[in-house]
Amino acid sequence: MSLIGNILWIVFGGWIIAIEYAASGIIACCTIIGIPFGLQFFKLAVLSLVPFGQKVQVTEPKQLNGCLSSVLNILWIFTGGFVIALTHLILAVLLCITIIGIPFGKQHFKLVSLAFWPFGRKPL
Repeated sequence: MSLIGNILWIVFGGWIIAIEYAASGIIACCTIIGIPFGLQFFKLAVLSLVPFGQKVQVTEPKQLNGCLSSVLNILWIFTGGFVIALTHLILAVLLCITIIGIPFGKQHFKLVSLAFWPFGRKPL
């Protein structure tokens, strides 16, 4: 089921979202300050390319990394993460209105959590 879902996802626009995230990651990695944010864009690109069969897991915060990831998540929210998460939320609600779109809406709900708070989370 996940193979068919991923193929349909890619055909109906998943590749566009993945290219947008990958391009944003490349642009963000052009500066040293933007590299952590660029890596999160690449994480979102991979998950948005093949979301079926993957889960988002909260990683265990390390002593030194926990505080830094919280600060970076707050910066992420103010520099566009809120808009990205809101876009996925709107798409999820619109897709869940139809019965055929419910599986795709569930994948957008999965992307909302990663797009809003990406540091300290990883797709499995």
